[in-house]
Amino acid sequence: MASMAALLVVVFLAGCHGERRRPPPPPSLVAQGRSTAAAHGIGVNYGRVADDIPPPARSVELLRAVGAGSVKIYDANSSVLRALAGTRMRVSIMVPNEIIPGLAASAAAADRWVAENLVPYYPETRVKYLLVGNELLSDYSIANSTWPRIVPAMENLHVSLRRRRISSVKISTTLAMDALTSGAFPRPPSAAAFRPDIAGDVVRPLLRFLNGTNSYYFVDAYPYFVWAGNNDTVPLEYALFQGGGGGGRYVDPGTGLTYTNMLDEMLDAVVHAMAKLGYGGVKLGIAETGWPNGGDYEQIGCNAHNAAIYNRNLAARMARSPGTPARPGAKMPVFVFSLYNEDLKPGPGTERHWGLYYANGTAVYPVDLAGARPLRSYPLLPPPENDAPYKGPVWCVLAGRRGEKLNETAVGDALAYACGQGNGTCDAIQPGGECFRPNTTAAHASYAFNSYWQQLRKTGATCYFNNLAEETTKDPSHGSCKFHSSLD
Repeated sequence: MASMAALLVVVFLAGCHGERRRPPPPPSLVAQGRSTAAAHGIGVNYGRVADDIPPPARSVELLRAVGAGSVKIYDANSSVLRALAGTRMRVSIMVPNEIIPGLAASAAAADRWVAENLVPYYPETRVKYLLVGNELLSDYSIANSTWPRIVPAMENLHVSLRRRRISSVKISTTLAMDALTSGAFPRPPSAAAFRPDIAGDVVRPLLRFLNGTNSYYFVDAYPYFVWAGNNDTVPLEYALFQGGGGGGRYVDPGTGLTYTNMLDEMLDAVVHAMAKLGYGGVKLGIAETGWPNGGDYEQIGCNAHNAAIYNRNLAARMARSPGTPARPGAKMPVFVFSLYNEDLKPGPGTERHWGLYYANGTAVYPVDLAGARPLRSYPLLPPPENDAPYKGPVWCVLAGRRGEKLNETAVGDALAYACGQGNGTCDAIQPGGECFRPNTTAAHASYAFNSYWQQLRKTGATCYFNNLAEETTKDPSHGSCKFHSSLD
């Protein structure tokens, strides 16, 4: 969820723009009159892959307004860490994936990283977790260069912290559910196991380190994706912590434990997988979880209604009844994804719509991450409009930007890229072609974006084009120029 494309080609291949519907932001709904003392609610991931989000000082205010007790960033940004000084919020910082081999190879390099990125802010900024990389075991391209070096880098960083007598900072890393053989939907949880390519050589040493340092196994767990991919068998209520009774429940045949929500299943699957490697006692933390408040037309259930219910119920659950069926009462650090809707993230539309706030600092919906506010006291939410699959036609066109001048260079580059992909992608906009007129960059870009997307979307291409494109349900065809739709 937190990765960012570095190359334009990668962005084009991965991308898709926009939420399914884009209503104007509602008035600010953040909690009013909250104390400036440290809150005790669950945490928030503070990603910054976006245009024009509020500065760090204002972001800290917004974190306080929703009752966040901790915050996780994907680097060690000095401006953010300075803004968090004196707040008493627990803070998680991160070592970039690409420098891990260097930290593993050199204790001096690891010590230098600690000296430059942690020591200047600690303890005024309450750094609690030092995460070494993000979802490393999901990236097979670094299997040889980085996977074997995760634990050595952790060990060097740990030595550096101990040398400075910093004992309160726990070192770990974050892993997605695809570290398990069964992926995000490990049913039954008791049968879950780590992938054979990583279990012995990578995960067991990691668990040994976490166990020896009393640290946490941090998992990224998203019930949304499980439900969206299995909505014919998994009730929506079960994914939203509204299970039990008519909302669904599941009994693990291996343990007899009863589950009333999908997140517990996912967490206990990790617990059972760790136990199979001999480390069933390692503590568990949730590095990322949440629910998207918007997405593409073909992405179901991504709306503010469901996002609010998920995060409110998550906060209430962690405040009143932490733990899982396999570990009842076990408290764990939890970080909701994310603080803002991040409009520059490539990929499907949901990637840009996980925020508690819009980029202008307005709340998407009210939520109390401390879990103290009675659920019945919240105002009514807008009804969900996309809990069932959208079955109509969809097109991909150049995004309309009112009042903004067309960036001819950026659109031209995207147009050239689209025309270079697929088979005959831009034949119709060549001189004499049925879509050559009007002969403008904007018109040609819309045709090229759509032609590219319709050809390649089943192989993973999305309608993003570096935030220049968007999906539409209005047929852009004109005259003899035919734009193919998702139903063709």
